[in-house]
Amino acid sequence: MRTSLERIGRQTVAGISEMGLAMMLLLESLSWLVTGRARHQPVRLEAITRQAVEIGIGAVPIVFVLSFAIGMMVAIQGIYSLSLFGAESQVTLGVTLSITREFAPLITGILVAGRSGSALAARLGMMRISEEISALTVIGINPVRYLVAPPLVAMLIMLPALTWFADCVALLGAGLYITAELGLSFPAYLSDLRLASSIGDILHGVGKSALFALLITLVGVVNGIGVSGGAEGVGRATTRSVVHAISAIVIADMIFAFLATRA
Repeated sequence: MRTSLERIGRQTVAGISEMGLAMMLLLESLSWLVTGRARHQPVRLEAITRQAVEIGIGAVPIVFVLSFAIGMMVAIQGIYSLSLFGAESQVTLGVTLSITREFAPLITGILVAGRSGSALAARLGMMRISEEISALTVIGINPVRYLVAPPLVAMLIMLPALTWFADCVALLGAGLYITAELGLSFPAYLSDLRLASSIGDILHGVGKSALFALLITLVGVVNGIGVSGGAEGVGRATTRSVVHAISAIVIADMIFAFLATRA
C-alpha cells in the first residue's frame, strides 16, 4: 500500500510539474512572438510557414477521407435512429449539429495529435539526446523561440482551418447519403442545411479546435524535451505524447461541451 501511494504521489507531482512547464513554454512563446523583433530575434515567418505546410497541407488527404466517412456514418445512424420515431426529415438538423460542434473538431484534433504532435515530440526528443538544444543555447539562439513558437503558431492557424475543411467534407458525405436514402434533391438538402446550421455552431467547433491546437503542441513539446534514455526514450516519448494529447483533447472537449450547454 505504501509503495502504491508513493508511486501515485510521484506521478502526481510529475504531472503537475509538466503542466507548469507547459504553461511556462506557452507564456515564453507568446512573449517571443510579441517582443522578438525588438529583441532582434523575431519568430521567422519561414519557420511558421514550413510548420504550417507540414501540419496542415500534409494532413488534408487523411482528413478528407475520414471526414467523408464520418459524415456518411453519422447520416446512416441518424436516419436509422430517427426512423424509429418517423422523424427522418429532421436528420439534417441532427447531422449538422453533431458534425460542426463535435465530430469535426474532435476527429481532426485526434488525427493531428497522432500525426503532427508525435512528430514534434520525436523531433525534439532526437535533438535533446543529441544535445542540439544545448548547442542552440550556446550559440545564442533561444530554443523556445526557435523550436516551440513556430509550431505553436502554425498549429493555431492550421487546426481550425482543417476543422472547417472537415466540416465541409463531412456535410458533403452526409448529404450524399441523405439525398440517396430519402430521395431528396441535393439543392433541397443544401436548403435544409442552411436552415439547420448557424455561424455560432461553426465557431463553436473552430474555437474548440484552437484549444486543441494548444494542447497538442504543448504536450508534444513537453514530452519531447523530457526525453532520456537514447532512441528507446524517443519512442516512449512519442507514444506518450500521442496518448496524452488524445486524452487531453477528449477531456477538454467534455468540459467545453458541458460549459457550452450551460451557457
